[in-house]
Amino acid sequence: MQENPKAVALISGGLDSMLAAKIMQQQGVHVEGINFYTGFCVEGHTHAIRKKDKAKPKRNNALWVAEQLGIKLHIIDIIEEYKRVVINPQHGYGANLNPCLDCKIFMVGKAREWIAENGFDFIVTGEVIGQRPMSQRKDTMPVIARESGADDRLLRPLCARNLPPTLPEREGWVDRDRLYDFSGRSRKPQIAMAKELGIEDYAQPAGGCCFLTDQNYSRKLTDLWQARGERDYELDDIMLLKIGRHIRPRPNFKMIIAREEGESRFLQGYKKSFIHMLPVSHRGPLVLIDGDPGEQDLLLAARLTARYSQGRDAEQVEVSIVREKNREQVSVTPFPAHEIPKEWLV
Repeated sequence: MQENPKAVALISGGLDSMLAAKIMQQQGVHVEGINFYTGFCVEGHTHAIRKKDKAKPKRNNALWVAEQLGIKLHIIDIIEEYKRVVINPQHGYGANLNPCLDCKIFMVGKAREWIAENGFDFIVTGEVIGQRPMSQRKDTMPVIARESGADDRLLRPLCARNLPPTLPEREGWVDRDRLYDFSGRSRKPQIAMAKELGIEDYAQPAGGCCFLTDQNYSRKLTDLWQARGERDYELDDIMLLKIGRHIRPRPNFKMIIAREEGESRFLQGYKKSFIHMLPVSHRGPLVLIDGDPGEQDLLLAARLTARYSQGRDAEQVEVSIVREKNREQVSVTPFPAHEIPKEWLV
């Protein structure tokens, strides 16, 4: 080849993809990054809203990694296309609603389309055999390469020597002897490599980058599908599932209750789209009502709103109920905390 080979690296923001890209740079490969935005990402959302996360870096880790590597990063919105992966994964879910194998196939497939359109030669990922129970097994790695259409243009530098040689290795674009044979769940080899390369700051792994791996989030998404009678969602739906305390007192409506000031500020942006409530006689949370509640349902919701206010022990709490442009104020007895059934808590 006349020019240096060109590779696009899937950059999640974690250490593995950072190291994989760095290994390619050390071999003279021109590397650019690609990051797919699904809407289910953890970083950059709740960390920026909740006080309990105030010590965590307020950064997009994929952008940060690209900056550390000195590479261009292409962020691609795949929210609509990704729905079919979440709703109907051909290889099933993991422990929660995480379609990890289908997700990897989909993203590598999108990267394959990207390299064809942009004149790049191959794809790089930070996968390690045995690190993830669903998508990073020795028997699933060929499935990803085959079903994504990437075939042997997919290179995994961290575990390449445990796998058959790929096109970049056979063509001499990269030196196989300078690739690695990592395997298993231990992160000690990656951490040691990072130290050797002078990389001291990096995002912690363990599957925390996607809300679909979270049991509580998956339960809320399942509840949403059951309540609406269909497996579908919009971006606002999945964003709101990340925020607040969710309570479904009746099948026809759900309450989203801010747990702190940061969440109340975030939910302010949705007030025009939902019936909402706010205690006025005592300090308390902003509450959104999702669904089709009747009058008695709203009174129950007002009592629950009062329960989560500072007037929870008062005889009466004044609660404002806003429906479109209509505002009314009701005086209610706070719902007793010990009487809230566990099955109401989503």
